[in-house]
Amino acid sequence: MRERLAALCPFLTGGQLGQFETYYAMLVEWNTRMNLTALTEPAEVAEKHFADSLLPMALVPEGARCIDVGTGAGFPGVPILIARPDIRCVLLDSLNKRLTFLEAVLAELGLSARAKLVHARAEDGARSDALRGGFDAAFTRAVASASVALEWTVPFLKVGGVSLLYKGAKAEEELSAAANALRLLSASATLARYDAPWGERNVILARKDAKTPKEYPRKAGTAAKKPL
Repeated sequence: MRERLAALCPFLTGGQLGQFETYYAMLVEWNTRMNLTALTEPAEVAEKHFADSLLPMALVPEGARCIDVGTGAGFPGVPILIARPDIRCVLLDSLNKRLTFLEAVLAELGLSARAKLVHARAEDGARSDALRGGFDAAFTRAVASASVALEWTVPFLKVGGVSLLYKGAKAEEELSAAANALRLLSASATLARYDAPWGERNVILARKDAKTPKEYPRKAGTAAKKPL
C-alpha cells in the first residue's frame, strides 16, 4: 500500500505515508465489524480512496476551515487532513458508528486537534448557527448527484468559499443538470479534470457568490427526492 501511494502521491512525506499505513490498517480491521468500505486490497485503497481523495488538494485554500459532508469512512476529509497540515476539518455524517471509527483514527494519527466530528444529516447541520456559513471549503464524495450535493454543501460555505464535488466520467452532464441549483443557491461552477490510473475523475468546483437564501437547504430528505 505504502509503495503504491508513494508512487501516486510523491509529495507525501515519510511521516504522512506512515499515517496512511496506520489509517489503512484500522480501516481493514474495523471493516470486519462494520460496513466501512467494499475496497480492502492495498493497491485499491491506495488508489481509489487515498490518492483519489487527494486529487483536488490544490483547490483547497491555504489555512482553510473545511467540512466533509457525508464523510463515511473519512474520505476525502481524513486524507486531506493528513496531506495538508494547514487546514482544519469538520467530519459530518448521519451514522454515529462511522464517527466512532473516525474518532479512533483521528486519535491514532494525531489529528484530533485539527478535526471535529459532527453527528447530523447535512440539511440539519447546515441550518445550525454553529456550522452555517462558516467554512472556506466543503467536500462531498460519492454521496449524491451534483444538484443534491450542492444543496447539501453550499449553505455551509462563507461567501467566496468553494464546494468540491468528486465525480466520475459523467461530471459534465451532472454539472449541466445542476444549472438551476447553482442559480437558486447563488453559486457558480467550473470543472477540473484529472487523468487517474484508476479511471476518469472530475471535480466540480462550485464557488459561493452570495449569501445562501434562508430556505436552503430544504428539510431532510427533500433534496434527494426533489432535486433543484
